[in-house]
Amino acid sequence: VKGEADISYICSRFYRAPELMVGATEYTTSIDIWSAGCVLAELLLGQPLFPGENAVDQVVEIIKVFHQQIPPEAIDLASRLLQYSRSLRYIALEACAHPYFEELREPNARPNGHPLPPLFQL
Repeated sequence: VKGEADISYICSRFYRAPELMVGATEYTTSIDIWSAGCVLAELLLGQPLFPGENAVDQVVEIIKVFHQQIPPEAIDLASRLLQYSRSLRYIALEACAHPYFEELREPNARPNGHPLPPLFQL
């Protein structure tokens, strides 16, 4: 609600945006974009990207640098979703239009070969 403080203890720790870790009470849907980046990274890595055991450890995990054999487009997308500064994070539409998802726009990539709905024509 505009004008009212949000709560900072929201979202499962592994997916919590940095601003929430330091107690921010005003935030936007960019916290959801951070979470989406964490989920994408977890799908690619097969394990949580930031498996902190508590809030302090979580911040340490976020600060660590990771290097894996991941397609460059996936790394680029994850890096745009996981921007520390919430104002620099992709918005949802930018994420959907990212080149990482380009192959999904090819007719042969869809089981039924039907065109994507207009919502996904990015």
